[in-house]
Amino acid sequence: MIVILIGTSWPGISVGPDTPVGFDKVVHFSMYAVLAALVLRATTSYRRVSTAVLVVLVLSAFGAADEYHQAFIPNRSASILDWVADTLGVIAGVLAVRYIPQLAPRRQGPAT
Repeated sequence: MIVILIGTSWPGISVGPDTPVGFDKVVHFSMYAVLAALVLRATTSYRRVSTAVLVVLVLSAFGAADEYHQAFIPNRSASILDWVADTLGVIAGVLAVRYIPQLAPRRQGPAT
């Protein structure tokens, strides 16, 4: 979360004309998907629906707050579409950890 806040606190950097349209949405989606996967994976109850919902709500709110804060940074702006990309990334990250076994934390069995 700190990396995201630091990155979005820099004044806007001009992107060259060769940047594909919508590339920033891919970046938003990817960053928040990774963040959500890491946060959910760090919990002890990653399989609980309530934990997954809480992660989605908290990180979606964080994305909204980050977009709002960008409105005050020179050469940046707040964008609802960026927040939507953030939230969709969060949902994808949560679903990946819950349903892709290789991404789930490995739990040690009882000591023998």
